Parts: sequence; C-alpha cells; structure tokens
Amino acid sequence: MILQIFVSMVVMDTWQYFAHRLMHANKFLYKHVHSKHHELVVPYAFGAIYCHFVEGIILDTGGAFLCVFFSGMTPLTGAIFFSFSFIKTIDDHSSLWLPTNIFPFVFQNTGAFHELHHQPYGKKYNFSTPFFVTWDKLLGTYLDHTLEKRKDGGVVVRPVLKGKKY
Repeated sequence: MILQIFVSMVVMDTWQYFAHRLMHANKFLYKHVHSKHHELVVPYAFGAIYCHFVEGIILDTGGAFLCVFFSGMTPLTGAIFFSFSFIKTIDDHSSLWLPTNIFPFVFQNTGAFHELHHQPYGKKYNFSTPFFVTWDKLLGTYLDHTLEKRKDGGVVVRPVLKGKKY
C-alpha cells in the first residue's frame, strides 16, 4: 500500500506539473480553460476545485486514471490516496498557517509555494501540485519565498527573485 501511494504521488505530481504548465504555456488553453482557476489571486480552501470543467477532466480525472494505472492501487488504497490528495490540495489553497498543520514540515509544496503561483508575477513559476516541487526545481520554474510575520498577526509570503526579495 505504501509503495502504491508513493508511486501515485510521483505519477500525480508528474502529470499535474506538465499538464498545468501546458495550460499556462498554451495561450488558448490558458484563456479559455485555466484562467478560470486564476481568477483567484488570493487562493482560498475551496478555490482548489474552482476551475473550468475541461481542466478538472484533464488534470484531476486524467491524473487519477494514470495513478490507478501505474500504481495498480486497490480500491482501499485509492480511497486513502485520493482523500489525502484532496485534503492536501485544499490545504495548498487555504492560505492558512495553523500551528497544528504538519504539511509544511513534510512537503515543500505548501500554501505559500502555491500562493506565489496565483500572483501576477508568479504565473510562470511553481506549477507543481500537490506533493513535491521536484519538477519545478529541475526545470527552472521554482520560485523561492520567505515568510514574514505581520505586526498585527499572521504571515505574508514574499517571493525571492534571483536572490532578492520581491
């Protein structure tokens, strides 16, 4: 089961990265399909599933099919994996930094990482979802960031471009 979940994580990340990047690179796909998701400049939890139905079919249904095909997962493993994947995707869009959230300690692909992607300057960066940032780092689309505490509470995400804060 652990091997099936790990294989599924790698397959999902690979599919999501390249399909997501294609939707940004192809002007037709971006304008008519993916731009719906980018109406959200500040992501919120259920914005994770706010998208054009074609995008949902390509990214989510296509990714799910490939995960099942390549991992050979059982229905139980599928229920666990897809529930976990959905929760992780919602967390990545939540913009909440809760002290009990373990995801930022386990994954580099966090809400802050994905929030940068939703900013006007970030649309050419951080295509990876939902687990790892491997493809972004390998292919030069990784945008690093810092978290700065606000005086009135909370944090603000700041991109780091070529060693300088944005």
